[in-house]
Amino acid sequence: MRVFTEIQRFNQWWMQLIQIGLVLFLLYSFYQWYIIKEPTGNVAPTDTTLQLVLIFSILPILVLFYFLRLESTIDEIGVHYQFSPFHKSKKTIGWKDMEQCYVRKYSPLREYGGWGVRGSFGKNKAYNVKGNQGIQIELKKGGKMLVGTQRKTEAQQVIDRYFKKEQ
Repeated sequence: MRVFTEIQRFNQWWMQLIQIGLVLFLLYSFYQWYIIKEPTGNVAPTDTTLQLVLIFSILPILVLFYFLRLESTIDEIGVHYQFSPFHKSKKTIGWKDMEQCYVRKYSPLREYGGWGVRGSFGKNKAYNVKGNQGIQIELKKGGKMLVGTQRKTEAQQVIDRYFKKEQ
């Protein structure tokens, strides 16, 4: 294997269940406001405010989760990653800039406080969407970065192919 490429999304069953629940809640709320209250014409201003709060808080979150994705590539140049929509283009860490690079098991909650774009105070960062396996990169200039993966064996094979040559 010469190149490793992986695209991950927040598509865990429990997240989809939460999203479906939120959509059903919004639909039920609109049903209550417009179908039941509309014939009387008595829609209170507080109802309209609540509707706007729901629309402008829940709907953007649902749309964001739909577009979130972590794309990672490992090739002869180094490790490339992009967490869309936050990164407009791929970021690259070259093999020459790495002290260490390997796949490891980690605890997303304990080490990084969860999933997503994570950074502790200092120079440690993590980009992950699910699971507990990641490509750990230790930089020569200090600091560490972890990019989550669901395909640890293939990732490690490509890392072994290219990283060892640069050492």
